[in-house]
Amino acid sequence: MNKPLRRIAIFCGLLTLALLVRTNWLQFVQADDLKEDPQNRRVAIQRYAQPRGNIVVDGKPVTGSTEVAGSDFKYKRTYKNGELWSPITGFASQRIGANQLEKLYDPVLTGDDDRLFFNRTIDMLTGKPKKGGNVVTTLNRKAQKAAFDGLGDKKGAVAAINPKTGAILALANKPSYDPSVFAGNSDKDAKAFQNLEKKKDPDDPMLNRALRQTYPPGSTFKVVTAAAGLESGDYDIDSKTDSEDPYRLPQSTTDLGNEGNNPACKNASVRVALQWSCNTVFAKMSNELGNKKMMEEAEKFGFNRDQDDNAQDTPVRPAPSVYPKDNRPQNAMAGIGQASNRATPLQMAMVTAAIANDGKLMKPYMVDQLVAPNLNVIDQTKPKELSQPVSPENAQKLQSAMETVVEKGTGTSGKISGVTVGGKTGTAQHGENNKDNPYAWFISYAKTDDGSPVAVAVVVESSDTLRSDIAGGKLAAPIAKSVMEAVLDGKK
Repeated sequence: MNKPLRRIAIFCGLLTLALLVRTNWLQFVQADDLKEDPQNRRVAIQRYAQPRGNIVVDGKPVTGSTEVAGSDFKYKRTYKNGELWSPITGFASQRIGANQLEKLYDPVLTGDDDRLFFNRTIDMLTGKPKKGGNVVTTLNRKAQKAAFDGLGDKKGAVAAINPKTGAILALANKPSYDPSVFAGNSDKDAKAFQNLEKKKDPDDPMLNRALRQTYPPGSTFKVVTAAAGLESGDYDIDSKTDSEDPYRLPQSTTDLGNEGNNPACKNASVRVALQWSCNTVFAKMSNELGNKKMMEEAEKFGFNRDQDDNAQDTPVRPAPSVYPKDNRPQNAMAGIGQASNRATPLQMAMVTAAIANDGKLMKPYMVDQLVAPNLNVIDQTKPKELSQPVSPENAQKLQSAMETVVEKGTGTSGKISGVTVGGKTGTAQHGENNKDNPYAWFISYAKTDDGSPVAVAVVVESSDTLRSDIAGGKLAAPIAKSVMEAVLDGKK
């Protein structure tokens, strides 16, 4: 071969090699980036070319799909009673994207999950369209409706858990939103979404208050302080606490009193202090235990989990609840659920569930199974113990005291005829110098011969109630009662 031909051959060989390298680079290195590129419309067209799998509650789907006319996106998402279920499902929008279960399990719902490869292969060979799998939740339909209806026109949230497994039974928010109104790809859908955002709607209906909003837990946190006191061995449930009324906060000239100046709070036992929600007893207890011990006990219940810690993933990640490292006077106030103490409704439901479950805290979860289109189970959640915040003996003492609260204390509105109920009321100060209406809390569990099937936390953030009438026993306890009754009715 002469020299010019040899040069041409080498040049053509280099071009062929470059083409092979470029092709392999695109197919194997950049494939995922190109697939996820928002400018790659063919991926989106394929995504919406078939109905989406469903999110299921009590054997029935709460989602669906419908054909869209005049669009290259053939199917869009629909929701059955979307406002009721949006705290669980999240949304799936052709224009906006997806969040919560819709996003976390998108590969299963679209049928693209690797675990559905066999189903896709069979469908391809038989000429059937690709189908998505289903996400089967742990939610209880009646409990969810009871929570949602119970909130009525009040702003707030409800979280309910099965203490024995950690399965989430209800997550309700008010106000809420219907994901159907922006599920499409039109300008109308985009505007509907914008109108729901906080900058347009100050009530922030898309905020998942049950999982993503933290509040001062108020007097409901006193059960954690009581748990820390019992676990320390320095206190017993029915022993006097040598507590003054009012109580002078440490390193301070400020006196802390009790609601209604209840004379029963002076030198009260832990049981009586929970029964009448005595600030003086638990502020003193928190101070005597010290910030380190209080933090340690709170963390056993789930407080102070780092954002990269998946212990509370449900699988939707909740906001972290906080028991702060603080000085002595602030620690005393944190012990009664004030100062910088912050908790989500889910967190306070976890506290209640652990006590109801003889001190064992189970990891909360809201997805029971992932199911293929042929109904084969491709993943099953197994209950998992998270921690043991309280010994069984001390948990049973706390149960006895919380049952006193409901039987003849501040929580009588939570009573259920023929059922043992334990609870704790809370009214948490809100705003600078307590200028805003307080938050009303109630945590509770119901107990049967087979143990406790439900623990509930309710927070009412705002309502039309007069400030003087805002109390956990009045506003939040009836909601918790209705949720517990719904779960118990299902057990009959």
